[in-house]
Amino acid sequence: MQQTLVPVLEQAGVVPVIVVDKVSDALPLAQALVEGGLNVLEVTLRTEAALAAVEEIAKHLPDAHVGTGTVLNAGDIQRSVDAGATFMVSPGATEALLNAADNVSVPLLPGAANPSEVMRLLERGYGYQKFFPAEAAGGIPMLKSIGGPLGKVKFCPTGGISPKNASDYLSLSNVVCVGGSWMAAPQLVAEKNWAEITRLAKEASLLKG
Repeated sequence: MQQTLVPVLEQAGVVPVIVVDKVSDALPLAQALVEGGLNVLEVTLRTEAALAAVEEIAKHLPDAHVGTGTVLNAGDIQRSVDAGATFMVSPGATEALLNAADNVSVPLLPGAANPSEVMRLLERGYGYQKFFPAEAAGGIPMLKSIGGPLGKVKFCPTGGISPKNASDYLSLSNVVCVGGSWMAAPQLVAEKNWAEITRLAKEASLLKG
Protein backbone atom coordinates (compact mmCIF):
# COMPACT_ATOMS: atom_id res chain seq x y z
CA MET A 1 0.00 0.00 0.00
CA GLN A 2 2.90 2.38 0.67
CA GLN A 3 4.15 2.00 -2.91
CA THR A 4 2.12 4.99 -4.09
CA LEU A 5 3.53 7.08 -1.24
CA VAL A 6 7.20 6.37 -1.92
CA PRO A 7 7.70 8.70 -4.93
CA VAL A 8 5.82 11.46 -3.11
CA LEU A 9 8.10 11.24 -0.08
CA GLU A 10 11.25 10.94 -2.18
CA GLN A 11 10.54 14.17 -4.02
CA ALA A 12 9.17 16.05 -1.01
CA GLY A 13 12.36 17.10 0.78
CA VAL A 14 10.52 19.14 3.39
CA VAL A 15 6.87 18.48 4.23
CA PRO A 16 5.04 21.43 5.80
CA VAL A 17 3.05 20.28 8.83
CA ILE A 18 0.23 22.81 8.98
CA VAL A 19 -2.56 23.64 11.41
CA VAL A 20 -5.64 25.27 9.90
CA ASP A 21 -8.04 27.03 12.27
CA LYS A 22 -10.16 28.67 9.57
CA VAL A 23 -11.24 26.95 6.36
CA SER A 24 -10.92 30.28 4.55
CA ASP A 25 -7.17 30.20 5.22
CA ALA A 26 -6.65 26.72 3.75
CA LEU A 27 -6.38 27.54 0.07
CA PRO A 28 -4.24 30.71 0.29
CA LEU A 29 -1.94 28.95 2.74
CA ALA A 30 -1.56 25.95 0.48
CA GLN A 31 -1.05 28.16 -2.57
CA ALA A 32 1.69 30.10 -0.76
CA LEU A 33 3.49 26.88 0.14
CA VAL A 34 3.18 25.41 -3.35
CA GLU A 35 4.38 28.68 -4.88
CA GLY A 36 7.42 28.36 -2.67
CA GLY A 37 8.16 24.89 -4.01
CA LEU A 38 6.59 22.69 -1.33
CA ASN A 39 3.71 20.66 -2.78
CA VAL A 40 3.46 17.81 -0.26
CA LEU A 41 1.31 19.20 2.55
CA GLU A 42 0.28 17.58 5.83
CA VAL A 43 -2.81 19.08 7.47
CA THR A 44 -3.01 17.97 11.09
CA LEU A 45 -6.36 16.80 12.40
CA ARG A 46 -6.09 19.01 15.46
CA THR A 47 -8.80 21.51 14.57
CA GLU A 48 -12.43 21.36 13.54
CA ALA A 49 -11.49 23.01 10.23
CA ALA A 50 -8.89 20.40 9.27
CA LEU A 51 -10.97 18.02 7.16
CA ALA A 52 -12.75 20.82 5.32
CA ALA A 53 -9.32 22.35 4.68
CA VAL A 54 -8.12 19.09 3.13
CA GLU A 55 -11.21 19.00 0.91
CA GLU A 56 -10.63 22.59 -0.19
CA ILE A 57 -6.97 22.04 -1.04
CA ALA A 58 -7.61 18.73 -2.81
CA LYS A 59 -10.35 20.32 -4.92
CA HIS A 60 -8.51 23.44 -6.01
CA LEU A 61 -4.85 22.35 -6.06
CA PRO A 62 -4.81 19.01 -7.90
CA ASP A 63 -1.04 19.19 -8.42
CA ALA A 64 -0.43 19.27 -4.67
CA HIS A 65 -0.31 16.17 -2.50
CA VAL A 66 -2.42 16.93 0.55
CA GLY A 67 -2.54 14.50 3.43
CA THR A 68 -3.77 14.36 6.98
CA GLY A 69 -1.64 14.24 10.11
CA THR A 70 -2.38 13.29 13.71
CA VAL A 71 -4.37 10.31 12.45
CA LEU A 72 -5.15 8.36 15.61
CA ASN A 73 -7.88 5.82 14.89
CA ALA A 74 -10.06 4.12 12.31
CA GLY A 75 -12.48 7.03 12.27
CA ASP A 76 -9.68 9.45 11.39
CA ILE A 77 -8.63 7.15 8.58
CA GLN A 78 -12.09 7.00 7.04
CA ARG A 79 -12.62 10.73 7.41
CA SER A 80 -9.25 11.36 5.75
CA VAL A 81 -10.21 9.18 2.80
CA ASP A 82 -13.60 10.88 2.49
CA ALA A 83 -11.96 14.33 2.53
CA GLY A 84 -9.71 13.45 -0.41
CA ALA A 85 -6.39 13.01 1.37
CA THR A 86 -3.72 11.32 -0.74
CA PHE A 87 -1.76 10.12 2.31
CA MET A 88 -2.11 9.90 6.09
CA VAL A 89 0.40 10.34 8.91
CA SER A 90 0.14 9.06 12.47
CA PRO A 91 2.32 9.94 15.48
CA GLY A 92 2.45 6.29 16.51
CA ALA A 93 0.74 3.04 15.61
CA THR A 94 -1.77 0.67 17.18
CA GLU A 95 -3.02 -2.63 15.81
CA ALA A 96 -6.48 -1.13 15.36
CA LEU A 97 -5.06 1.78 13.37
CA LEU A 98 -2.94 -0.46 11.14
CA ASN A 99 -5.84 -2.84 10.56
CA ALA A 100 -8.04 0.05 9.49
CA ALA A 101 -5.30 1.33 7.18
CA ASP A 102 -5.19 -2.10 5.51
CA ASN A 103 -8.77 -1.60 4.37
CA VAL A 104 -8.36 1.68 2.46
CA SER A 105 -6.44 2.67 -0.64
CA VAL A 106 -4.85 5.80 0.84
CA PRO A 107 -1.35 5.01 2.19
CA LEU A 108 -0.36 5.54 5.81
CA LEU A 109 2.97 6.81 7.14
CA PRO A 110 2.94 5.43 10.69
CA GLY A 111 5.03 6.82 13.51
CA ALA A 112 7.78 5.07 15.48
CA ALA A 113 10.19 6.29 18.13
CA ASN A 114 12.40 3.29 18.95
CA PRO A 115 13.79 0.09 17.39
CA SER A 116 11.02 -2.16 18.70
CA GLU A 117 8.31 0.05 17.21
CA VAL A 118 10.24 0.27 13.93
CA MET A 119 10.55 -3.53 13.82
CA ARG A 120 6.86 -4.08 14.46
CA LEU A 121 5.92 -1.72 11.66
CA LEU A 122 8.45 -3.34 9.34
CA GLU A 123 6.80 -6.72 10.04
CA ARG A 124 3.55 -5.17 8.85
CA GLY A 125 5.19 -4.09 5.60
CA TYR A 126 5.91 -0.46 6.45
CA GLY A 127 9.31 0.30 4.95
CA TYR A 128 8.67 4.04 5.26
CA GLN A 129 7.91 5.44 8.70
CA LYS A 130 7.59 8.71 10.54
CA PHE A 131 10.24 9.17 13.24
CA PHE A 132 8.47 11.08 16.00
CA PRO A 133 9.09 13.01 18.14
CA ALA A 134 12.42 13.25 16.36
CA GLU A 135 14.49 15.47 18.62
CA ALA A 136 12.98 14.15 21.86
CA ALA A 137 13.42 10.53 20.72
CA GLY A 138 17.16 10.83 20.19
CA GLY A 139 17.36 12.81 16.97
CA ILE A 140 20.20 12.23 14.54
CA PRO A 141 22.24 9.92 16.85
CA MET A 142 19.21 7.64 17.24
CA LEU A 143 18.56 7.51 13.50
CA LYS A 144 22.22 6.72 12.84
CA SER A 145 22.06 3.88 15.36
CA ILE A 146 18.83 2.51 13.92
CA GLY A 147 20.27 2.73 10.43
CA GLY A 148 22.70 -0.09 11.09
CA PRO A 149 20.46 -3.02 12.04
CA LEU A 150 17.33 -1.57 10.41
CA GLY A 151 18.80 -0.16 7.23
CA LYS A 152 15.81 -1.18 5.11
CA VAL A 153 13.59 1.43 6.75
CA LYS A 154 13.41 5.02 5.53
CA PHE A 155 12.18 7.79 7.82
CA CYS A 156 10.49 11.16 7.76
CA PRO A 157 11.60 12.75 11.03
CA THR A 158 9.13 15.22 12.53
CA GLY A 159 9.15 17.04 15.84
CA GLY A 160 11.78 19.66 16.58
CA ILE A 161 12.87 19.98 12.95
CA SER A 162 13.94 23.52 12.01
CA PRO A 163 16.02 25.29 9.36
CA LYS A 164 19.00 24.83 11.68
CA ASN A 165 18.94 21.03 11.71
CA ALA A 166 16.86 19.99 8.69
CA SER A 167 19.87 19.59 6.39
CA ASP A 168 21.65 17.45 8.99
CA TYR A 169 18.67 15.10 9.09
CA LEU A 170 18.38 15.05 5.30
CA SER A 171 22.03 14.05 5.03
CA LEU A 172 21.32 10.70 6.69
CA SER A 173 21.01 7.74 4.34
CA ASN A 174 17.85 6.48 6.06
CA VAL A 175 16.01 9.82 5.93
CA VAL A 176 13.82 10.37 2.89
CA CYS A 177 12.32 13.73 3.92
CA VAL A 178 11.58 15.81 7.02
CA GLY A 179 8.43 17.40 8.38
CA GLY A 180 8.31 20.84 9.94
CA SER A 181 5.98 23.72 10.70
CA TRP A 182 8.27 26.75 10.74
CA MET A 183 7.34 27.94 7.25
CA ALA A 184 3.65 28.07 8.17
CA ALA A 185 3.79 29.29 11.75
CA PRO A 186 0.37 30.05 13.30
CA GLN A 187 1.20 33.74 13.67
CA LEU A 188 2.00 34.06 9.96
CA VAL A 189 -1.26 32.33 9.06
CA ALA A 190 -3.24 34.52 11.47
CA GLU A 191 -1.66 37.60 9.90
CA LYS A 192 -2.37 36.16 6.43
CA ASN A 193 1.26 36.88 5.59
CA TRP A 194 1.26 34.64 2.53
CA ALA A 195 4.29 36.38 1.02
CA GLU A 196 6.46 35.52 4.03
CA ILE A 197 5.18 31.94 4.01
CA THR A 198 6.15 31.66 0.34
CA ARG A 199 9.60 33.08 1.10
CA LEU A 200 10.17 30.60 3.90
CA ALA A 201 8.86 27.78 1.73
CA LYS A 202 11.34 28.69 -1.00
CA GLU A 203 14.18 28.54 1.53
CA ALA A 204 12.93 25.20 2.81
CA SER A 205 12.64 23.78 -0.69
CA LEU A 206 16.37 24.38 -1.20
CA LEU A 207 17.43 22.47 1.91
CA LYS A 208 19.42 19.39 1.06
CA GLY A 209 21.42 16.83 2.92
